[in-house]
Amino acid sequence: MTIAPEATNEAAAQATQAAEQQQRDGQEGPAFILYMGGSEYDDALHRLALWVRHLLLPVYGREVTSAAPWCTSWWKHPEAVAQLYGLWMAWHELTGPDAPATGPATWHRDHLGHVMNSLRDPSGPFAGCKAGTHRAKEAPGMDPYPG
Repeated sequence: MTIAPEATNEAAAQATQAAEQQQRDGQEGPAFILYMGGSEYDDALHRLALWVRHLLLPVYGREVTSAAPWCTSWWKHPEAVAQLYGLWMAWHELTGPDAPATGPATWHRDHLGHVMNSLRDPSGPFAGCKAGTHRAKEAPGMDPYPG
């Protein structure tokens, strides 16, 4: 399988541009997506979706089974968005032009497997989703805090 370099380069270029804009805006580093709202969130999710579609899934997406579910509408699962965004942030830090030569190996060892295993776990965020069908996960309840 061949990944179109222009697709990967486009996703990486957009992410780099966003990070540079955040630095110009005085932010220390890229903001985590769960702290974003409105158009900032929409832009970040769009960049993440490009990376998932053009790099993550073609290279690392394994076959969908009941033991390894995947939701084609993953962006509707906040847990998946948070985990994939963290994976994407690590990707840029560890594979970018200023990354050490061992960066890609570190990304594979420390980030990729854990996130993909967590997302694709039969009891993970996609547990209720079937091929081509999204089902929202019900979050556990919580009694009112007594304090």
